[in-house]
Amino acid sequence: MPYLSRHRHRSTINIWPGFVDALSQLIMVIIFVLLVFTAGQFYLTDALSGRDAALKQLTAQLNQLTEVLNLEKGSNADLKLNLSKLNQDLQATQAQRDAAQQESGAKSTTIDQLNQQILALRDQLAQIASALDASEAKTKADQLQIADLGQRLNQALATKVEELARYRSEFFGRLRAVLGNRPDIRIVGDRFVFQSEVLFDLGSAQLTPGAQKRLVPVALALKEISAKIPPDIDWVLRVDGHTDTRPIATSQYPSNWELSSARAQSVVQFLIAQGIPPNRLVAAGFGEYSPIAPGTTEDAYRKNRRIELKLTER
Repeated sequence: MPYLSRHRHRSTINIWPGFVDALSQLIMVIIFVLLVFTAGQFYLTDALSGRDAALKQLTAQLNQLTEVLNLEKGSNADLKLNLSKLNQDLQATQAQRDAAQQESGAKSTTIDQLNQQILALRDQLAQIASALDASEAKTKADQLQIADLGQRLNQALATKVEELARYRSEFFGRLRAVLGNRPDIRIVGDRFVFQSEVLFDLGSAQLTPGAQKRLVPVALALKEISAKIPPDIDWVLRVDGHTDTRPIATSQYPSNWELSSARAQSVVQFLIAQGIPPNRLVAAGFGEYSPIAPGTTEDAYRKNRRIELKLTER
């Protein structure tokens, strides 16, 4: 019995140091694992911060590109729609990124997927920028072509106007030679002016017999000149009726508009009867709203009551 007691006491003393040593090693392993885990968390947080900065930079670049795209014309509407969709995709990607940051597992896999999506968005933005550059180049070329065509058209129009002015001058010269120098029939600028009293009775739109005799030379001169005008000049003889400022109110002519229009139409109908093609004649009534003599004197009234003939382009 004494021997057995001594043997148990010796075994207890020998096991305890080994147990303490094993426990110490286990604590060191746990501390090492915690350190590794802490370092991993630090590096993961740093990586996420770097990607946040990259996303912010990408967002700033995207905003700048959006401002440029807003200046593009209507021909780039489809590209703008694509850019809007890309913005939506990027916002969705950022939302996914935020959700991924809140998750405790599979963070690196999610971030890799987001990086791939961002790279794809960058490629699409580069394609859009290339398409915009091509569109801008085409727009500039089209503008140059339009400017050249406009210049050539203006030159052609100027030539036609000069040519028509020459025929107008010849037409008015013939009328002046035929009608003579009369105070009630004169040339004012590019118009041949008849005082209304030469053609109509007061308040009437029916040509007097004397008016018809005065208009026959006009028709003859117009037919002679029109035969010389090239067919590519789309000319017309515009007949304008004017009244003075005193109102008229009859059952036939409720206002000066109706009277001035009716007088212009009477002259046009007479010229058509003399053989002038209807498509070369225009009748217009101005009432009292285009006076050439100010004031309310009888002389001003007389000058403002008139029929004007103008050879012009359609």
